[in-house]
Amino acid sequence: MSKFWSPVVATLKPYVAGEQPRIANLVKLNTNENPYGPSPKAIAAMQAAVADSLKLYPDPSALHLREAIAKTYGVAPDEVFVGNGSDEVLAHAFAALLKHDRPLLYPDITYSFYPTYCGLFGIEAVEVPLRDDYTIDVADYRRDCGAIILPNPNAPTGIGLPLSAIEAIVAEHPDQPVVIDEAYIDFGGESAIPLTRKYDNLLVVHTLSKSRSLAGLRVGYAVGQRPLIDALERVKDSFNSYPLDRVAQAGATAAIEDVAWFDETRRKVMESRERVTGALRQRGFEVLPSQANFVFARHPGHSGADLAKALRERAVLVRHFAKPRISDFLRITIGTPEECDRLIAALEEIV
Repeated sequence: MSKFWSPVVATLKPYVAGEQPRIANLVKLNTNENPYGPSPKAIAAMQAAVADSLKLYPDPSALHLREAIAKTYGVAPDEVFVGNGSDEVLAHAFAALLKHDRPLLYPDITYSFYPTYCGLFGIEAVEVPLRDDYTIDVADYRRDCGAIILPNPNAPTGIGLPLSAIEAIVAEHPDQPVVIDEAYIDFGGESAIPLTRKYDNLLVVHTLSKSRSLAGLRVGYAVGQRPLIDALERVKDSFNSYPLDRVAQAGATAAIEDVAWFDETRRKVMESRERVTGALRQRGFEVLPSQANFVFARHPGHSGADLAKALRERAVLVRHFAKPRISDFLRITIGTPEECDRLIAALEEIV
C-alpha cells in the first residue's frame, strides 16, 4: 500500500489469472487453452500483416473483423463490438450497461472477474446461489435488479443452460440489460446471439481464446442491438480508441472465416472431453456435465488441494479453487489425446 494510491485501489481484490509456469515436460491443463493451434489461414494472415503498414494506426473500428463476425451470425456490422479479449469487452459492459441504482445479479460460483469488475466500477451486486447440483435456477433470477450477467456455459462448473432458459431470463427483465458471457458456447452449447434480434436488452459476449485457439492474440467481441453497442463504443473511445492492432485484426478475421478448422478442432476437443469424463468416472470421480473445453471433477477420497499438488508433482497442472462449496473440485482443461492420457495415468497412480 502506498500513500499515492487512489482510494479505490486499496479496496480492490484483483482477478488471479491461471498460472503460466515453466516446468519441463509439462501437461498444462489449468487455463482452458485450446490444445490445437490456430487456423493456418489465421497464421498466414498475421504473417502478411507484419509489414511496413505497422507504422500506421490500425482501423479503430476494426470494420473488416466486425463484418466477418456479422456475416457469421446474420447481424449488421454495427451490431458487433470488438475488444482486446472478452475480458476487456466485459469490462466495458460493466461500465456501460451494468451499473444501476439496483443491484447486478450473477451466480455465486462463476467467473471470478465479475466481482473484481464490481469493485473496480463501484457496482452493487448480489450473488445468486447455484442449486446443490451446481446448476443455475432461472426462478432465482425473478427478482428486482438493475442488470444480470450470466456465463453460459458457467465457469468453472462447465454446466450450460438451454437457450429456452436464457430467453426466459431475458424476456422476464425487459427493462434491465442482460449480458450472456459465452466464452465456452462453441463446445456443445446453443448461442443466444439469434435472440439479440428479438430482445433489445440482450448482449452476448464471445472470445477467440478458446474455440479458435487465439488466447495469445487477445480478441473478444459482443453482439447486440445498436444502442447497446453504441454504449460500449462510447466507453471504448473514452479509454482506448485502438484496442486491436493490425496483426490481431487480420488474424481474428481469418480465424472467424475459417469455419472448417473451427469445426474440426472443437469436435476433437468435445470427443476428448467425453473420453476424459468417462475415464474419471471409472476411477471414482464425480464429474459435472460439461459443455465447455474443461471438466469440473472431485473424488470422494481426496481433497482438491491434495490432488492438484500430487498432479503437479507429476508435471500435470490443473486449476484448483480454494473457495467455499468447490474446494474439492479440480477444473481440468481438455488437452490433446496424449495429454489426456498422461492426466489419466497420473490420477491412476494417485487415487
